[in-house]
Amino acid sequence: MDVERPLPREVKVIDSASLFRLEERASDLGLSQRLDPTWVRANVAPGGTHYLWPALWHTLSHRPDVPDHVRWELLITLRTGDRVVSWLDVIPDDFTPLPKMTSREEGMQVRQLLDQAPSVREWLLREGEGWGRL
Repeated sequence: MDVERPLPREVKVIDSASLFRLEERASDLGLSQRLDPTWVRANVAPGGTHYLWPALWHTLSHRPDVPDHVRWELLITLRTGDRVVSWLDVIPDDFTPLPKMTSREEGMQVRQLLDQAPSVREWLLREGEGWGRL
């Protein structure tokens, strides 16, 4: 982790197709903060809007083939209408072109939702699906 490197100062707004692609890419790279793409496809609202909030830079010193990447807080809109929070590791080549939120007010609303939404794990337990589903 590189604490001296500044984080991107932007919140990313992504659609479901972009979320699917980012989760699959993280899985292909073997990044640790990601969800099972099968679970994502089964539960994410197809027309949903999702948000990425930068948390920290992450470096895999034992895997020099994997570029440094940002660990993002991820706010997901589910098919049920619920919103849940997870983490997602995204390499710069993948997050740089993503659209960014331009409204400070919307950013503050997203931050509030991130702070209030249950984690995917909490949601699964509440829905009676258990943690083994991921």
